[in-house]
Amino acid sequence: MLWYPYEQMKTMKKPYKIIKAEGVYLYTEDNKMIDSVSSWWSTIHGYNNQEINDAIRNQLDKFAHVMLGGLTHEPAEKLAEKLKEILPGDLDYCFFSDSGSVAVEVALKMALQYYMNQGQKERTMVLALEKAYHGDTFKAMEVGDDEDYHFVLKAYGKSQNVIHIPTDIDALDKAFEKYHLKLNCFIVEPLLQGAGGMQMYDISFLKRARQLCDKYKVLLIFDEVATGFGRTGNRFVADLVQPDIIVLGKSLVAGYIGHAVTVSSKKVFDAFYDNSKDRALMHGPTFMANALACTVALKSIELFEKNDYTSKIKKIEEISKRELKDFTDERIKEIRIMGGCTCIEVFDAKDLQGYQDFAYKKGVFSRPFLKYMYSMVPYIITEEELVKVFQTMKDWFKK
Repeated sequence: MLWYPYEQMKTMKKPYKIIKAEGVYLYTEDNKMIDSVSSWWSTIHGYNNQEINDAIRNQLDKFAHVMLGGLTHEPAEKLAEKLKEILPGDLDYCFFSDSGSVAVEVALKMALQYYMNQGQKERTMVLALEKAYHGDTFKAMEVGDDEDYHFVLKAYGKSQNVIHIPTDIDALDKAFEKYHLKLNCFIVEPLLQGAGGMQMYDISFLKRARQLCDKYKVLLIFDEVATGFGRTGNRFVADLVQPDIIVLGKSLVAGYIGHAVTVSSKKVFDAFYDNSKDRALMHGPTFMANALACTVALKSIELFEKNDYTSKIKKIEEISKRELKDFTDERIKEIRIMGGCTCIEVFDAKDLQGYQDFAYKKGVFSRPFLKYMYSMVPYIITEEELVKVFQTMKDWFKK
C-alpha cells in the first residue's frame, strides 16, 4: 500500500490520479486542471519543460549519479560556481544534499560545530520563529513550531535547546539580550513562512536580526527552500539582508527531482578549514550533488535568468492584488499577498472543507490546509489562467 503524506490513511479521500502534466496543467483521465500550488511550490517552469528534459537526457547518456566522496563531476562543479555567482556577498561554499529538510539539518549542524571548532561548546541553543516550519526530519522539527505537523515531539517534552519568538522586534531584542551567550544561530524563513500558514512580515525584522547577530556573534540562517528563486518577489531575500548560511531547495530543481543545497559564507567555511580532521564537517548524503539534479538546477537557473522571471513574478503579484482587491466575506480573516504567493485565511477551518473537490470541478488543483486557502502558481502561468484560479477561490465564498 502507498502511504501518503500528511494524511490519516483510514479516512483520507481518494487522491486524483495524474496521467499527464504539461505547462501549468495536470491531467486526470477525465479532467484538466491548473496546478495552483506548483507541486508544493517547486515547479516554477511548469511541467514537462523541453529544455530541462533535453538537459536531463544529455546528462543521462553520460551517467546519472556518482558519489561525491572521493569523486567529483562537472555538473556539481558548475552548479557550485553558478550559485557562487548569483548569491550575494561571500555566500560561496556549497554543501549539497537530497532534500530541503536535510539541507536545514546540515545548516544547523554547521552552526553548532562552527562554535565547537572554536572551543565554544556552551552555544547549544537555537533561536527560531513561532509558526516556523523547516521540514520533517528531527532537528528541523525541533526548530519548527507547528503542532499540526510535529506533535510527535511531545514525547520528548519541551525542547531545552530551541527558543521560539514572534516576528516582533521587541521580542527579538529581548531574546538576544537574554540568550545571546548560549545561541549558535537564529534560523528563519525570511519574509514568508510557508507551512505555518503563509505568514508574512516586514524586512525591518530581518535587518534588526542581522544587527543583533553581528553584535552578539550569532550565525543567521535563512531557510529559503520555499522563498528562494522569486517566491517573495525578490530573487532571494538574501539579496536584501545577507545571512551567514542560506538553504535552497524546491525551485532550485524546478520540481523535477529531490535536491537541495546549504551555502555558507567564508567565515563559516573557514571555521572548518583546518589540518585537523576533527574540525571537518562529517556529513555526506548518498545522493548529494546528484548529476541529474545538478544538471536540472543549472538549466532551471538559466531559464529563470534569460526569461526575466523577476518581471513575471511582479506581474503575478499585480494580478493577484487586482483580482482580490476589496474582496471580502464574513468567513475570511485576512487576505495576504506577496510576490508569487497569495493566502486567504479563514476564521474556521470547516469553511474550507470541500474546496478541493469544488476547485477540481472548476479545473483548478488546490490543496488548502487548516485555515489557509492559497496559491503559489508556476511562474509561466498566463493572466487568463491566473484569473481563473482567483475566480475559483471567490466563487467558493459566493456559492
